[in-house]
Amino acid sequence: MKDLTNAEEQIMHILWQLEKGFVNDIIEQMPEPKPAYNTVSTIIRILETKGVVDHKAYGKTHEYFPLISKEEYTKGFLSGFVKNYFSNSYKNLVSSFSKNDNLSTKDVEEIIEILQNQLNSKK
Repeated sequence: MKDLTNAEEQIMHILWQLEKGFVNDIIEQMPEPKPAYNTVSTIIRILETKGVVDHKAYGKTHEYFPLISKEEYTKGFLSGFVKNYFSNSYKNLVSSFSKNDNLSTKDVEEIIEILQNQLNSKK
């Protein structure tokens, strides 16, 4: 899967939420200051080139929809993130979280519980 820019990700999040939409529908969901119609249209065409968005034509108007789910993208993104920043080691990722001062005791306990449940399901 090709990497997406921040602007492309922003549009994908909107399309995942809407499930399908026209350029104006997407712009309507964006925060102020809203980008120009042509800017959003160009980004969507780039997303089509990357194979993550397609459209249905209604004359000269196009209704866009995602070709990949948010879950698929998240899985691929996380995999690349772990590979590029944590030497392809989820252990290193978890270790990094454990050193984070912003992690509450409750968060740590919940993470341990999730990991324990995962371990139990593999037995």
